[in-house]
Amino acid sequence: MRRLGQLAERTPAGRERYVDLLRALAITMVVAGHWGVTVIGRDPAGRPTGHSALADLPWAYPLTWLAQVMPVFFLVGGYANAASLTRHRARGGDGAGWLLDRSARLVRPTSALLLVLTVGAALGRLRGTDPTHVRTVIWFATIPLWFLVAYLLVVALTPPMYALHRRYGLAVPLALVALVALGDLGRLTGPATLAAGNYVFGWLAVHQLGFAWYDARTPATGPPSGPSGPSEPSEPSETAPPDPAETALPPSGSDRPGVRRRRLPTSRPTALALLVGGLAALILLTIVGPWPVAMLKVPGERLDNASPPSLALLALAAAQLGLILLLRAPARRWLRRPRPWRVVIAVNLVVLTVFLWHLTAAVLLIGLLDAVGLLPTPRAGSAAWWGWRVPWLLLLTAVLAVLVAVFGPIETRSARHRTGRRIRRAGRVRAALTVAGYAAVIGGLLVNSATPKAAPEPLGTPVPALVAYLAGAGVLRLLRSGWGSRG
Repeated sequence: MRRLGQLAERTPAGRERYVDLLRALAITMVVAGHWGVTVIGRDPAGRPTGHSALADLPWAYPLTWLAQVMPVFFLVGGYANAASLTRHRARGGDGAGWLLDRSARLVRPTSALLLVLTVGAALGRLRGTDPTHVRTVIWFATIPLWFLVAYLLVVALTPPMYALHRRYGLAVPLALVALVALGDLGRLTGPATLAAGNYVFGWLAVHQLGFAWYDARTPATGPPSGPSGPSEPSEPSETAPPDPAETALPPSGSDRPGVRRRRLPTSRPTALALLVGGLAALILLTIVGPWPVAMLKVPGERLDNASPPSLALLALAAAQLGLILLLRAPARRWLRRPRPWRVVIAVNLVVLTVFLWHLTAAVLLIGLLDAVGLLPTPRAGSAAWWGWRVPWLLLLTAVLAVLVAVFGPIETRSARHRTGRRIRRAGRVRAALTVAGYAAVIGGLLVNSATPKAAPEPLGTPVPALVAYLAGAGVLRLLRSGWGSRG
């Protein structure tokens, strides 16, 4: 509590606290949503299994419009990454150095999760557990890594995409939306693999809007001490010097006309237009059009709005952006109070840890209850299932709290790592190694996410994926320690 008070007192006046609140709320809703829709059953061998209740609750599909908050996460990520990259470059750094800084907070907690799960899987195999069952358990625990892959990719693309934003403004996300539309057309008329590019184009489109929101701040104040994203989400930072690129803007705060404008319009009429227009498009696409109503994955459905992102999900993102802008002023006033702001700081200090471990908490609780013979398996939607929701969520919260207490310090220590305090432009070799290490990390996580849950993997995670990830994480760790700094 004392440290939270100190962090709250040190928060710069120009920090956009609302972005931190949105990040905390988004992750909290993701965790609660995953837990809330879980149905526990048993396979023919009597072992516990889990699946989503959405397939059994079609009346709840419209409620997923509220529960699907991943666009919010990518929106605030864009804002935060633009703020962090701007500060880094203003101090003389470059894109490769910024990416290396980013890897500290993102990769270290992920490495801890993968290593612990691998050890657990190895112990399970030593006890004679079937490798297919081992993979199923690890697959469930690593579901959060699927979205982390997408986020790591947009982080890696931030330097070139922010350069495109500075040149073409809002035309960039519009072009990305058009690419998503082409991908959707492909999967509506052919195989779903034709929309594979939407994993990149969809989340990049939302991320670009975060850039535009960051640039919408008042130029006269210079770049504020904004939040710096999931790699350092709640450590208040020093006031940044003006970004040289900002000085090229007209001092009056005017912007380019039309779709090439860099600043997101944030007026109340614009916010209302985004909210109403986004909802209208969402209704047309889902109720009238061919896209599913559910914004979360429904087992058995051919089309999925979230994996990969669809036009319908981007319409929802537009509506969410409108609502966010409408609520910004009252939220800012509320966050000036010490207690709410301390809570937001507390969540952001371990936000990635909470996200990464929340399904591992479910695995541990299911295993514990099953071991003592107290695991209920009510049918989804039954009175017993609904009655089990409250104790289920409370028990999961307790288990996750223990995991966060154990592994959260890895994230908070990583947040204090700043290679940027010794800013120097990376040499070509060092920059190339940074990109290669980051690519290996993303590739390893991608292979794991793409491997079927019923694959016989003795270590739970495919060995090539584990080797690639650890090699990439090791290279990044060496580079952060200063190795190769003369390259």
